[in-house]
Amino acid sequence: MKTIDELLSEGVAGKRVFVRADLNVPLDGTTITDDGRIRAVLPTVKALAEAGARVVVASHLGRPKGAPDPAFSLAPAAARLGELLGADVAFAEDTVGPSAESVVAALADGGVAVIENLRFNAGETAKDDAERAAFADRLAGLADVYVGDGFGAVHRKHASVFDLPKKLPHYAGYLIATEVGVLKKLTDDVQRPYVVALGGAKVSDKLAVIDQLLGKADRLLIGGGMAYTFLKAKGHEVGISLLQEDQIPAVKEYIERAEKSGVELVLPVDVLVSTEFPDLKTKAPAHPATVAADAIPADQEGLDIGPETRKLYASKLADAATVFWNGPMGVFEHPDYAEGTKAVAQALVDAPGFTVVGGGDSAAAVRTLGFDENAFGHISTGGGASLEYLEGKTLPGLAALED
Repeated sequence: MKTIDELLSEGVAGKRVFVRADLNVPLDGTTITDDGRIRAVLPTVKALAEAGARVVVASHLGRPKGAPDPAFSLAPAAARLGELLGADVAFAEDTVGPSAESVVAALADGGVAVIENLRFNAGETAKDDAERAAFADRLAGLADVYVGDGFGAVHRKHASVFDLPKKLPHYAGYLIATEVGVLKKLTDDVQRPYVVALGGAKVSDKLAVIDQLLGKADRLLIGGGMAYTFLKAKGHEVGISLLQEDQIPAVKEYIERAEKSGVELVLPVDVLVSTEFPDLKTKAPAHPATVAADAIPADQEGLDIGPETRKLYASKLADAATVFWNGPMGVFEHPDYAEGTKAVAQALVDAPGFTVVGGGDSAAAVRTLGFDENAFGHISTGGGASLEYLEGKTLPGLAALED
């Protein structure tokens, strides 16, 4: 895989460089609530602009239905990129139409432009290879060189991620090079003890990675909504907690495998419960009760790990040489259910080894809860991509860059 350093050494002054970034930031209307993914691509964009390239930044945002939708416009992300760069960033109001063509044509050496949401064009996500390739051909008309730096999208076989690199000289940006280097530390040359903390809503989203980790990790800590399927598989009442009944057989098998292989599988010993889900807008007090994990009342819902589980998980992380964490321990968006996620984050900060926060909600949580990003070894920009890499899957966006 060629890197941006090789591209810069070849010279980029005057060349149009298409940077496939991941500017898929959370929005409250037009206000960005977490700009982490924009900041993550800054080193690549800055280096190219300072070397005299004409930088064309492209990304998706949300899941529009293959047509323009103002709710998913990249305009706020373009404005924020300009603020962070301390320079004007031009914005094209389409992807491959007249606006994009004129904005790119007007770029001076060192200039930066953002084109509109790639998913406003149905060709970006098309299952049909010819339709995707046709859109990639039009995108290729905007550039001379391709730089892949949208790690959060490399597990998608989309036109700008998979097809476009094949049509232009292609290189990996700084972010992708960093992310891949980190993931290799979690798969190829792991320092032990290796502890993995998994949370989030659905156990089905994590089954494949658990399958792989049962042969690699020393300990697996389970929290979040997915924990209740594990507790149910152990024969415990989980009340009205989030539960995937159809996954219980697979979870039972993994519990047995963990015991046989010597992997320590750690489940909550107590949880915070309530009869209703908290109001995340008003943050009104929820007044949860704490109960043992094997004694959840039938009319109650588990919404966070309890105080004893927080201590237990912190103790299981205390000597870790390598940690991977993906998924919050509870409904961290509400202050009454944030302590479990906060405790795991603090345990990663305190751990002596290399700590990786695996993107998605986990990355948002550490920022929302006020942690210093530099206190972690690495905060990934791609939760789904990280998990699929750990599952051993081939990621289309990385494969395209390696050709």
